[in-house]
Amino acid sequence: MSDPVYENSAFCPFSDSLEIEALAVGLNFSLTEEQHPLCLLAANELQLHLQQQQEWSHNFGLSSDAEGMVIGKMFGVLVVRTKEGVLGYLAAFSGKLAGKNHHDKFVPPIFDGLTEGGFLNIGMEKLTQMNKEISHLESFKDRVYTSEIERLKTSRKNYSNALQYRIFEQYHFLNKAGESKSLLEAFEHTAAQKPPAGAGECAAPKLLQYAFRYEMKPLALAEFWWGLSPKSSYWKHGHFYPPCREKCEPILAHMLTG
Repeated sequence: MSDPVYENSAFCPFSDSLEIEALAVGLNFSLTEEQHPLCLLAANELQLHLQQQQEWSHNFGLSSDAEGMVIGKMFGVLVVRTKEGVLGYLAAFSGKLAGKNHHDKFVPPIFDGLTEGGFLNIGMEKLTQMNKEISHLESFKDRVYTSEIERLKTSRKNYSNALQYRIFEQYHFLNKAGESKSLLEAFEHTAAQKPPAGAGECAAPKLLQYAFRYEMKPLALAEFWWGLSPKSSYWKHGHFYPPCREKCEPILAHMLTG
């Protein structure tokens, strides 16, 4: 039987050895802050890939000759067993990487907002045009334009909110049983009653979505920060962190049901 083909070549099998198989014996998925040895092995392989790959360029702030804005990034690895019984891992990054959603060795996004001709690109272009109109009128510093500027700002806010809502509508998450729940449903019983911007773009939901889509059994998860963090001293290069509560907790509550 031929090996299954996975999108983006995302499934990375471990080397076939008794030692590695022994580490997976009795392993059942749970969200703990302690990294399983198989996760550490997968993370080491992924970090080596990040240092050696030549397919894309992203400034993590780790090299003095790198160009562009410094953007540290959260990466995740999910140890899985395929329905064929093969032990390996999946890898994901939060948000975009090198300005793109798709890269070999990484699972795809749950919703790709960068699709050419998609509603998000069109919407962002319209917002850019509205910003230009507002800036143009504000440059005159003339009170006669005050009401028009306020009208445009209100219109921009309403359009931006509607665009964000439409983005949220695109996210649907699977659990082990194949049951789907929308992002809006996942957050309707939270204090805010709506998702924060960027919800669904973190590594953990991407990894579990891919695993359930291809009927893989999740065994262990680990997420680590790669690069410098210009915004917060909390994120440190190479350190491991649990999934975030603000964006991930309601989503994972559904995805890990049962």
